Amino acid sequence: MRDKVQWPKEMRSNPYRRNPKFWCEFHNDHGHKTADYRLLQGEVENLLKQGYLTELFSEKGKQTYMKNRQEPPKPPSPKRTVNVISGREEINGVTFTVAKKVSKITVTYGKRVRQVLEGDNITFDDADGDGVLTPYNDALVISLLVHDTNVKRILIDPGSFVNIILLRVVNDMQANDKLVPKAWTLFGFDNSSVVTKGDIILTTFTEGVVKDTKIQVIEMDMTCNMILGRPWIHEIDAVPSTLHQVIKFPS
Repeated sequence: MRDKVQWPKEMRSNPYRRNPKFWCEFHNDHGHKTADYRLLQGEVENLLKQGYLTELFSEKGKQTYMKNRQEPPKPPSPKRTVNVISGREEINGVTFTVAKKVSKITVTYGKRVRQVLEGDNITFDDADGDGVLTPYNDALVISLLVHDTNVKRILIDPGSFVNIILLRVVNDMQANDKLVPKAWTLFGFDNSSVVTKGDIILTTFTEGVVKDTKIQVIEMDMTCNMILGRPWIHEIDAVPSTLHQVIKFPS
């Protein structure tokens, strides 16, 4: 099997700057945990795809492996796209520069290597920031397939305890029949308030994760179409990084 393996390179970082508390069994040296070495994880995942290493699994592990090999359901092709037109360059008090904006979603398929490598840690490094121009003070704004519509300008906000969508966007989606009228009062940081038009459950599609998401519908002017807050972030085990302009989650 040695000819099937592309062995990761040896550790080249400054030995005096490595974390002495972490030990890598592959490198036989301090600096990081074996389970956190992404290149090795990727190589293990590649071998699993080719059917190798399965003899290391228990019977339960083999069943889980075969289940995870099944392809995730493909999201439907979007029927429409919802844009937003705004003359401002601010979202929830955070400025952004459209010309320099590079947002992406990174999906880490943790389950595929759990049977071989312990731990399921999500980390960010300099490679995750490739393409992001600094310095900046940008919010994390993405596009996402929601219901059957490609929705642009979705703010990922760990500070929000609810998911929010504009009534205008629901109308553009032609999803009014899913709206359940219900009045809730939401408060902002400045003590301002808005009364919701109701709740709606819409399916959000990311690579490998399909999730029915409960969202509060409001009618007001806002520079983003949706806000996905802690309920959505926690439900899919996501870890957002505004610094790297990346979302990572195990799938």
